[in-house]
Amino acid sequence: MKRKHMAAVAAAGLVLASLAGCSSGNKAPETKQETAQAEAATTTAEAQADAASGGKKYVIGLAMNTQTNPFFVDVKDGVQKAADELGVELYITDAQDDPAIQMKDVENLITKKPDCIIIDTCDSDAIVSSIEACNEAGIPVLTMDREASGGEVVSHIGYDAIKSGKLAGQYLVDTLGGKGNIVEIQGIMGTNVAQSRSQGFNEVISQNPDMKIVACQVADFDRSKGMSVMENILQANDHIDGLYAANDEMLLGALEAIEAAGRLDEITMIGCDAIDDTIEAIKVGKVEATIAEPPFFLGKAIMNSAYNYLQGKDVDKYVILDNELVTADNVNELVTKE
Repeated sequence: MKRKHMAAVAAAGLVLASLAGCSSGNKAPETKQETAQAEAATTTAEAQADAASGGKKYVIGLAMNTQTNPFFVDVKDGVQKAADELGVELYITDAQDDPAIQMKDVENLITKKPDCIIIDTCDSDAIVSSIEACNEAGIPVLTMDREASGGEVVSHIGYDAIKSGKLAGQYLVDTLGGKGNIVEIQGIMGTNVAQSRSQGFNEVISQNPDMKIVACQVADFDRSKGMSVMENILQANDHIDGLYAANDEMLLGALEAIEAAGRLDEITMIGCDAIDDTIEAIKVGKVEATIAEPPFFLGKAIMNSAYNYLQGKDVDKYVILDNELVTADNVNELVTKE
């Protein structure tokens, strides 16, 4: 750890443990909470047993929001792995983080008449009309990671974004001893994930009057934008103690800017997602922490839910996958892929 805050960190495990049960809670009666790896493994075992019995071969559309962000590359790989195990044919599209392109992608998928469509949304509001078009066409829809604001969805699987923000905020509070100048870099604010992570983070920081957010800017979950935003923040602020970036791509971009400015020893950093580059940065001591939300297991879980639904089985309306704080203390035990 770059900063000398070990006394404050000693109590962090207890405080962070108290957040482990936090959930957005807005759909609790229909919500199942599970670890990502357990959810993916359980549903795979059930679905593979059905597939082995010679059931129907399904065709499923997968409307990805992007395939340039490593998190979503791993999501797609998880979906593909489960599809291969189940004998499912996939039609995959890439919206390049553009809601307009994703609308066209879903339109094109509808014309192929798949058994269902899985959507990883670019924008929670913009995707509603596409989901409604699927509803009208009689094609079931499942969503993952980012929720849609409307339309009829069979099931949504994602991580507890509010909890992620709270874990990050509490980590900085504990590590910095409850005081310091903080920077927040936000994601695509048209998504519920970005909104909820920021909400959870600010709920914790606001309870600590000696923690001051000196800069809060949007970098759209993008590494290059994260670097550019952080460069500007560094120029405008001579004293920064902590940084929370709402995903690891933005964190890694910010890290480049911080290293170039020679201020690596000054700033305690935490991100979210636990992608490979961030895990390596934690191991070598450049980054203190991230929040693990393994995308590979998210992808497997959503494909298995889609398969089970098509098999006529009951699926949970909401599945909230658990996330966890990752630091140098537990990074070597982290499992993010098969």
